[in-house]
Order: sequence, then C-alpha cells, then structure tokens
Amino acid sequence: MPVRIDEFESGDLPNGPSVPERVVAHLYANRDKAFTRSEVASAIDADANAVGTALSRLKKRDIVRHRGEYWAIATDLDRVRDAYALHDSSARLDAEDGGIDPETWDEAAPDEPHPSERED
Repeated sequence: MPVRIDEFESGDLPNGPSVPERVVAHLYANRDKAFTRSEVASAIDADANAVGTALSRLKKRDIVRHRGEYWAIATDLDRVRDAYALHDSSARLDAEDGGIDPETWDEAAPDEPHPSERED
C-alpha cells in the first residue's frame, strides 16, 4: 500500500502487522484451504514478491507448507502458535525496554572468540 511522500520523508510510516504476520494470519484463518502465492498476496493486499519471500522463510521454519504452486499453514498448529507466542513476547519486551542496542551489547559482551574462531 503506498504512503504519502511526506510520510515517507518524515519516517512517520504506518506500523501494522508485517507481511509474514499477515500471511500466517490469513493461512491460519483459512486452514482448511491452500492458496497460490498470488491469492495470498491479493487476500492480504501485499506485493506478491514480498509474499513469496515471506512464504519461503516461513517454510524454512515449518510454519507453512508448500506443494506445487499452493501454500497452506503447517499441520503442527501448536508449532505455529508457539512461534507467534514467542514473536509476540519478544516484540512486547522490545517495546517495554527499547530493545537491544547493538553497540551497548558489543561493549558489554565478553571478549571470547566466536566458537568458529577457536582453536581446540
């Protein structure tokens, strides 16, 4: 959905559910059906390429399944619910404490080498 250029320039952009969240919500609400990428995009009013990227990432996390050109919510609905419960909790905690500042984290983190850099 386009935004006015003054909203774009000011950085005051609409903040709603992300494309992956909308994809999961749509597929979950219609869990008795499977949809093509373009059908999902049309149903949630999103760009088909963004929906395709979201579907691929969600498939890697076993949140959705894919067969031919069709996509559906995963059969393990507990996994879907758990994934989004974790997502909601993380978002709430970030909102409450402002999230993790990467520079502050780097300053406080121990100076141990990454496991891939260790010589055993």
